Amino acid sequence: MSIDIQWILDDALLAEACAQWCQLSYVALDTEFMRVDTFYPLAGLVQVGDGQRAWLIDPLTIKDWQPFAQLLEDRQVMKVLHACSEDLEVLQRLTGSLPQPLFDTQLAAAYLNLGFSMGYSRLVEQVLSVELPKGETRSDWLQRPLSEMQVRYAAEDVQHLAELYLVLDPRLPEEKRLWLLADGAELVANLCRESDPAELYREIKQAWRLNRQQLAVLRALVAWRERQARVRNQPRNRIIRENSLWPLARFQPGDLTALAQIEDIHPRTVRQDGQVLLELIRQAAVLTPEDRPQVLAQPLPLESSALLKKLRAVGQREAERLQIAPELMLRKKILESLLKSGYPDGPYQLPDSLRGWRRERMGQALLDALEVDR
Repeated sequence: MSIDIQWILDDALLAEACAQWCQLSYVALDTEFMRVDTFYPLAGLVQVGDGQRAWLIDPLTIKDWQPFAQLLEDRQVMKVLHACSEDLEVLQRLTGSLPQPLFDTQLAAAYLNLGFSMGYSRLVEQVLSVELPKGETRSDWLQRPLSEMQVRYAAEDVQHLAELYLVLDPRLPEEKRLWLLADGAELVANLCRESDPAELYREIKQAWRLNRQQLAVLRALVAWRERQARVRNQPRNRIIRENSLWPLARFQPGDLTALAQIEDIHPRTVRQDGQVLLELIRQAAVLTPEDRPQVLAQPLPLESSALLKKLRAVGQREAERLQIAPELMLRKKILESLLKSGYPDGPYQLPDSLRGWRRERMGQALLDALEVDR
């Protein structure tokens, strides 16, 4: 298949193209990037398609992304992506903006009960009967010039993405389409709410085993690691390995020798940041009780698995009735939050994370299922 490929290598061409795209009802978007030794993704290519042609934007030569940011924010133009969480990071990093409204073809497949979390190649093959080449998914997108195979791969990706949209969108009943767009809006909103480094300690494994004084140390270490990863543009584990955080908070070494003996800590970390870590630990360890975090709730016991199964069944029954992928219905974290609100004897409260149509359709049924079990 021959695709009309047009390169955009300077700001003037990009501004001109964006003016054209803003007149369309939709554009398909894709990105190619590298993320090996960095915290943030490094954009290698941005692809735009309208179903007729593919434009390849070179982010290494573009300086002014404002016209593209305006396109992303234009609510009259549907932005079509697939499994787009990392693409959203790339676009936000390049332009400072995120696509809205957002139509994710992976979500569309789930709402049409074609499968959950379907890979792009599999979806293209199932819906369009086209088999995509797989050779370029992990190639170097920062090299110049790009190979002929890379260019073809990138152009075909965005071309078929537009074709997927033209097939999938008409199949969606209006209600499901609204749900899909709401899910897309939530993806964008979650990315806009950049996580607070001071709250990330809650996500560390086994953090619930620590007392309040130890949690104060963990909070300081995790927050510092997050800020340094962003400033240095390095992966978090390059700053401090994940497995070192809990023992650092638990044992609180007081000198470099003790620090070097902490489980899984890298010698480079001790050399580069050892004194800083010791000072962070020292300061956090002597915080007054009122400045320390509260202890974290324990994980649900094994006995709660029967209740979790009963709650999942609520979502599965509704999924069967609606003919959508059951995995779309209720995330495990939501069900666990619901159970933690009152386990074991209740009363239970719906978590704030259960929102929109899911709360309307299943909220009361979830509470009823727990009430019956009391």
